[in-house]
Order: sequence, then structure tokens, then C-alpha cells
Amino acid sequence: METFISAISGKPFPIGSCVEGRHIRSSLMDYIHQTHPDFNKDQVMSTAELSHFRKKYIYTLLSADRNTLGIMEKEVLGSIAEAQTISDKLEDKDNELVSTVGQKIADKVATFGGSWTFILSFLAFLILWICINVFFLAQADKFDPYPFILLNLILSCIAALQAPVIMMSQNRQEEKDRDRAKKDYMINLKSELEIRIIHDKIDHFMLDQQQELIEMQRIQIDMLNEVLKRHPKS
Repeated sequence: METFISAISGKPFPIGSCVEGRHIRSSLMDYIHQTHPDFNKDQVMSTAELSHFRKKYIYTLLSADRNTLGIMEKEVLGSIAEAQTISDKLEDKDNELVSTVGQKIADKVATFGGSWTFILSFLAFLILWICINVFFLAQADKFDPYPFILLNLILSCIAALQAPVIMMSQNRQEEKDRDRAKKDYMINLKSELEIRIIHDKIDHFMLDQQQELIEMQRIQIDMLNEVLKRHPKS
């Protein structure tokens, strides 16, 4: 198999992975010059080495506004390097998260407490309690006569217990919303970076095509010149 020697590492690579310096974006070329100042447009490197420089260059761009790169950005860069999708990684993390018994109870209480089933059933309970103590029991047998002090105590206890439980569920929902926002940010960030990489690849492909067309035109011109030399005008 035909190989070439990379000007970056000095190692042999397959000729199909050869990339000339003139085909690399000027901004990326400037970044490469920071560590390899002798590399010029006439020299070559492999596509693997170019991908490595691209990843490091993107890393530098992302951390330009901040001194440190966040965990989410590192995960995005890792997924690009490993050719994995962000959604798969996020689904794996979601599967690893396990809710505690208290959190599950809080979610169920909040779901039931905010439903028409709870409202109608509790309204029926209140009507039944009032009717029993007003119409069905004698004055001496009433366990909670008007103004229904025991009922007010029960309602106060239920409200006092239900409110913090619902707040717990709301806090969990806020955490879920923040996680969703982080996931959306990571997916959008990866899409932007991959679009940049695609642009670089398209530019590289177009330059290769142009070089091939120019080379073909030169060969055709040489052939025409040879034909003209063989058959000069009379």
C-alpha cells in the first residue's frame, strides 16, 4: 500500500489520508503554527492529525470566553471525537438516575392533588361530613357539630402536609426542566460544531476537486500543444 510521511509526526500514513497544508483553513493553520511553526502549505499531514487539531482548536474557541471549559462542552467534544450522538449519552444518564421512595411519593401526591379526581372526591367528603353532622345525627350524637371545628382541624393538617410535599415535587420538576435545558444546549452546541466541521470538509473537498480539474486542464493543454507541434499550420 502506498504511503506518505507526515510533516507533523514524521510517521507514514496511507496516501488516501493525505491532506495538503494549502487545503487547511487559515484560522486552523494559524493554530497549527503555534505548536508546529515549520509546517507550511506545501507540506502534508494525515486526516487523523487534522481531526486532532480541529478538536483542540474547537476546544480553544469554546474556552475563549471563559477560562475553563464546562463539563457539558467537554462531553460534546468527547462525543464528536468518538462519533457518538449526544442523545444516546443523555438517555444512558437518564436510565442511571433512580428516584427515591420519598420523591416517588411526592410526585404521586402532587399528581393526585392537582387532579379533578381529588377535587371531586374531597368535595364529596366535605358534603358528606356536613350532612351527617347536620341532618342524620341527633344533637347528642353529633361528633362535629356546627361550626365543624374537627373538620377545620383535619383540613388544616391536610393543607400543612400537602403543601411541602407539592413543593418537593415542584423542585424535582424544576431540576428536570434544568436538565432538559442543558440537554438542548448540548445538542445545539454539537450541531453547531459539526456544521463547522462539515464546512471544513466541504471546503477541503472543493479544493481537491479544483486541483484535479486544474491538473486535467493542464494535461489537456499539453496534449493539444503536442498535437499542434505534430501538425503545424501550413
